[in-house]
Amino acid sequence: MTFDDLRVFLAVCQAGNLSAVARDLSCTQPAVSQHVKRLEQATGVRLLERRPDGVTPTPEGLLLYAAASDGISGLDLALRRLGEFARGEAGSVRLHTGATTIRHFMADAIIEFRGQFPRASLDFRTTVSSRQSFDAVLEGSVDLAWVTINGTVPGVELRPVVELPWVLAVRDDDPLAHRSAIGPEDLTGIRHIRLPEHAASRRHLDTALTRLGIHLTSETGVTDWNTAVLLAELGIGHAVVPALRYNSAATGGRLRYLALPFVSPLPVGWAVRRWDALTPLARAFADLVEQQCRTSPPDAAIR
Repeated sequence: MTFDDLRVFLAVCQAGNLSAVARDLSCTQPAVSQHVKRLEQATGVRLLERRPDGVTPTPEGLLLYAAASDGISGLDLALRRLGEFARGEAGSVRLHTGATTIRHFMADAIIEFRGQFPRASLDFRTTVSSRQSFDAVLEGSVDLAWVTINGTVPGVELRPVVELPWVLAVRDDDPLAHRSAIGPEDLTGIRHIRLPEHAASRRHLDTALTRLGIHLTSETGVTDWNTAVLLAELGIGHAVVPALRYNSAATGGRLRYLALPFVSPLPVGWAVRRWDALTPLARAFADLVEQQCRTSPPDAAIR
């Protein structure tokens, strides 16, 4: 049994197909089968069930998959960390982020990081789903993920960094724009621009509003907060979004951001496999982002 055997076995379990793994590894299908066969001989049990449409792990295979996944991921992290110690300040930091994360939470930290570690690189992989980020952290393909934090995730360590209040973005000519305060009852009649269904921020908002007895109806949907604000400025509807510094559409319309203190804030922050296994570079970048959020909160101009 070798580490290569275990790596190939993990890939087969994830792909469910020997041929697909062979293509990814630029080898033959018999070579992939040989890795699995060696594991089966070493363990004395059948690890994969062959089916017409591919393969699936047996109960014994699932047991080995869970153990090998943890072990290989931890080993990869350790090897990367040892490599960075050997190279000094060279190396890379791999991050999963949302489409709006870099601008709102990381811009100053990125500049500071490049100044401190000019030989290091940042590898950003954007996503629109916290679930995808958690999966990437668990499989070890990224060091850090910036996510909406809502409960716990097995196998992932979460660190809240900032709590974002919610605001209602409306045009200056909207009847709600000049209200001295907004209450829950004022949201019932808005033309709501809904956030994506799979987004953790939308689930958080829906849960908070449901507790208040508010059920918003929507005719327009978007994939991110910035687009929701843009459509609100264009007069398409009303955007309920976290309080950030959003860009203007430069159409002559002026937006107002009205505080919604009755909606529970949205916690966002870091997700990692293990904090004590982070590379020095990844920990340094995480600390710089947290410092930016403390010294320059990403709040919009709320009233």
